Amino acid sequence: MSVLGTEPPDKVVVNELTTVASVFTSARFINGTALSGNKLGLRIAAGNAPNLVDPVTGTWGKVLLDPLNSTQTTTLAKLNTLGSLITAFGTVADDTWRANFLKTATPTGGATPKNTLEAMAGIARTPWVASKDLYALFDQAYPQPKDGSRRSAPFVPYLALVPSDFALSLNFAGGGMFANGKFMFDVDGNLWSGQNWMPGSQSGTIRSIGGGVIKVTPNGTILSPPITGFDGMGTDGIGWGTAVGLDKVWTTSFNGKILVLDFDGKPAGKESDIPVADQLGGLQGIGVANNGDIWIADATKNQLVYFPKGELKDGRIVNVEGMKSPFGVAIDAQNRVWVSNAQSDTVVRFPADDPSKAETYRAGIAVRGIALDSKGNLWTASNFSLDFPPPKIPDGTPILLQFKLAVEHLQKTLVDGKTTGVVNLILADGTQPEPKGFEDEINVPWGINIDGNDDVWVAGFWARNVVLMAGHDTKGHPAGTKPGDVIHVFESGGIQINTDVQIDPAGNVWSANNWNNVEAAIADDPARATSTWGGGSGLTVFYGVAEPVKTPLVGPVQRP
Repeated sequence: MSVLGTEPPDKVVVNELTTVASVFTSARFINGTALSGNKLGLRIAAGNAPNLVDPVTGTWGKVLLDPLNSTQTTTLAKLNTLGSLITAFGTVADDTWRANFLKTATPTGGATPKNTLEAMAGIARTPWVASKDLYALFDQAYPQPKDGSRRSAPFVPYLALVPSDFALSLNFAGGGMFANGKFMFDVDGNLWSGQNWMPGSQSGTIRSIGGGVIKVTPNGTILSPPITGFDGMGTDGIGWGTAVGLDKVWTTSFNGKILVLDFDGKPAGKESDIPVADQLGGLQGIGVANNGDIWIADATKNQLVYFPKGELKDGRIVNVEGMKSPFGVAIDAQNRVWVSNAQSDTVVRFPADDPSKAETYRAGIAVRGIALDSKGNLWTASNFSLDFPPPKIPDGTPILLQFKLAVEHLQKTLVDGKTTGVVNLILADGTQPEPKGFEDEINVPWGINIDGNDDVWVAGFWARNVVLMAGHDTKGHPAGTKPGDVIHVFESGGIQINTDVQIDPAGNVWSANNWNNVEAAIADDPARATSTWGGGSGLTVFYGVAEPVKTPLVGPVQRP
């Protein structure tokens, strides 16, 4: 099998490697030997297959071969090991091995595959389910010589150790990307993200040369200018403030400025267009309502900024009871605004047309990312568990200093294997089935998002991982799975200290590297050799592991 897209080359090689690459990027669209689904998702899948394997040569793609991927992750070895399993099926394997392979690749609750295509599709959709057994079949087909020398596998390098999963991921970088904040996709599946700092700078929480905004195509091609990214309207460094509507991209800055861009990256206005521009503090999250309203969290002045229908000239301050360094913003289908509090253990909800009717719900301490599932339930990620001693951060503390104080507190407190942080579920009716939340496999979570199956994806900030949890009343999991149960933890050499995780229309999961070297980010006088390592380098994409979603994400999550 080889997925070729809309412009097939004159010559094509179809082999085991093209099969693996095509199946993993198209995992959510394969049913038997048919390939179908939403048009944008199929285009994204076809555009990413060559990143793994070149269909013209039948060998590794350029992105897989670059230094970010070929030596820093196990993706190359996983790809080759899976290709070797397909080879074994048609060559060295006997009937018993083939039967065991098809059985091992059977998806949860699904039918046994009839061939290697269906088997590989089952592996791609849940690559964590039988990784140990699949590796045992590889070991059986190509035994390790007793002297430790090379196996007889047809593709090298292969995995030398049992993997925790067979997920295929790639890293992308460039175009002003350095210290990604929040991720958002536009209607064409392009990724937009504001950057904390400028690439190449010795920036951190003490000294900061702020970054701009990046734009990345669905196949990882960088469209934004190098180093500076897109910028304008006075912004200097962007944290959690990136949002995409149907016609514009909105970003906010640590220095209290708002940048609105068209989809070509050009400013859609001037700072002077905003009547309250001189009344703003350090800004963070942005919520986009179905009616076009924009709500922005002012993290240092404990207020919100409201732009009816997204009109800059109509911007005004809205004060809502319960704000304590507001951070994340989401707006549900009833036009109720949800706001997380980074310096509290609460989430506030109020009707957009009557902020005086605010209600407060308890989560963990330092609530960051929030996300609505398709039923209007809110999921929250809090840095600290309720029984964890919180850092002492005075009101009005600048955002970067808030980060510095919080991370220094983590360094002192999270010792001897301790962890902290919690994910909470607040149902649309305001009830909380598990008031204490979910803490298994969690360590300082930050970003959180929902896929097309209503399952929950969490960016593990301190743990440098991505956690998949069962959502509320979701399907496709083993019997007895409950909301908040951890399905799998994704790890990769490409994941650094990450702040967000987003799902695209092909079911790919994008993880944002925000920080890398903590000392470089917070020290008064960091080591010179690593002084440019404070911000995270690049981003990581896991292929086909989630159910696709409609973009842009406005309000509750939707299927394409």
